Amino acid sequence: MATDAAQPSLLLPEAGGGLLAALDIGGTKIAGALVDGGGTVRRRARRPTPAGGDTAVLGAALDVLTELTTHQEWRSVAALGIGSAGPVDIAAGTVSPVNIPAWRGFPIVERVRAHPAVAGLPVVLCGDAVAMTAAEHWIGAARGYRNALCMVVSTGVGAGLVLDNAVRSGPTGNAGHLGHITVDLLGEPCVCGSRGCVEQLASGTSITRHAVAQGWQPDEGPADAAAVAVSARRGHPVALAAFDSAARALAAGIAAVATLVEIEVAVIGGGVAEAADVLFPPLRDHLAGYATLPFAAGVRVERAALRGDAGLVGAAAIAGAATAGAR
Repeated sequence: MATDAAQPSLLLPEAGGGLLAALDIGGTKIAGALVDGGGTVRRRARRPTPAGGDTAVLGAALDVLTELTTHQEWRSVAALGIGSAGPVDIAAGTVSPVNIPAWRGFPIVERVRAHPAVAGLPVVLCGDAVAMTAAEHWIGAARGYRNALCMVVSTGVGAGLVLDNAVRSGPTGNAGHLGHITVDLLGEPCVCGSRGCVEQLASGTSITRHAVAQGWQPDEGPADAAAVAVSARRGHPVALAAFDSAARALAAGIAAVATLVEIEVAVIGGGVAEAADVLFPPLRDHLAGYATLPFAAGVRVERAALRGDAGLVGAAAIAGAATAGAR
């Protein structure tokens, strides 16, 4: 259960009156924000992630950044954090998001540093799920837990780890990348090159694909995970089965992590978590069946508290902490 252990100090630049800037790059959207030392988002910008080549995706990211720089508060920005879908390479400053095919080994830090308004600012890269983990452990649903798994379930599935009260990103920044752990040995091929991955079974895209393949169609609007959730709430058997399948895959992944590192809580955010009412009940049921050893049983499942802001707040927090630590 949660403890009263001291939380890590993250957004330290507040002491000097500064703000932190953040970019959150995913397969569906690219968001940006100015974040203060209390974790409050002061300004926002957002663009859809283009389906085109690397220049188009970079253009959208720079448009978001440019919009942030038009605000007077930009003058107080002390550092910029970039949280990106992974894999990432924090040492090289590159990203290869599975759900952004145009970027492979893309030098995002170098390109962002070339923006005129960024000149001289520290730029810190992290995985988007690690950013979400930092935010939720600092001021969200994982606060007070010494050992936690925090997951983003959206277009893809990512995760980050808190071990011994600290966010652990690993040497390249990809520790905890649960979305590409195999939970179905004979499952379908995944875009990562493996097969039967958690993401292949539990992402919003996968939920929709599963439902459509079984004959489901939305009552109105686009066929997406949100529409499948609407049908599930109405008792549609195919929609309920699609969420049950996703819940089973997530439960298997969470149980594997609990068995390896003895987590206390699994915090789930991202677009699919907006359907917590139809996702969490089967997830908790399946988790009880997979995490059976005494030290792995009893993991709490909680909804992310910061919702869509978690990636932005976390990227800013990691940038703030890295900048303070470098001084």
